[in-house]
Amino acid sequence: MPLEIERKFIVLNDSYKKESCSHSHIVQGYICNDGKRTVRVRIRDDRAYLTIKSPTPEGGLPCNEFEIEIELEEGKQLMKICEPGVIDKVRWLVKSGKHTFEVDEFFGDNEGLVMAEVELSAVDEQVAIPSYIGQEVTGDRRYFNTQLRKHPYKTW
Repeated sequence: MPLEIERKFIVLNDSYKKESCSHSHIVQGYICNDGKRTVRVRIRDDRAYLTIKSPTPEGGLPCNEFEIEIELEEGKQLMKICEPGVIDKVRWLVKSGKHTFEVDEFFGDNEGLVMAEVELSAVDEQVAIPSYIGQEVTGDRRYFNTQLRKHPYKTW
């Protein structure tokens, strides 16, 4: 199963928008999130995906991640059986050195929150941090999408 290694940051301003190479609208829900595994349904523009994530046995930064594309109509039907709470955001892709930052601008109950994440090929990989990036929040569970669904940013 592929590993996901990513770092997350708070975004300080919207200068990332003029540097972005693309953006898309994402709505996602969770079928299961019990701490041992997460099963997520994501609709990104006009495509749908089913994703399964689980921690690695050693824990820490990497996690196991498996994602498949499904039919859009299947994604819409699966969204109906998700746990309460939906994540609604626009994702902006912004190049920085050899990396691409995914900047998520949240809406709904998480409006006002803007976070960036960058995927790495190794835990100790060096990253050029853009000027719009602020505090690192990697590992802070409050900023996990699964937690934002249950405890939205507007309630902090």
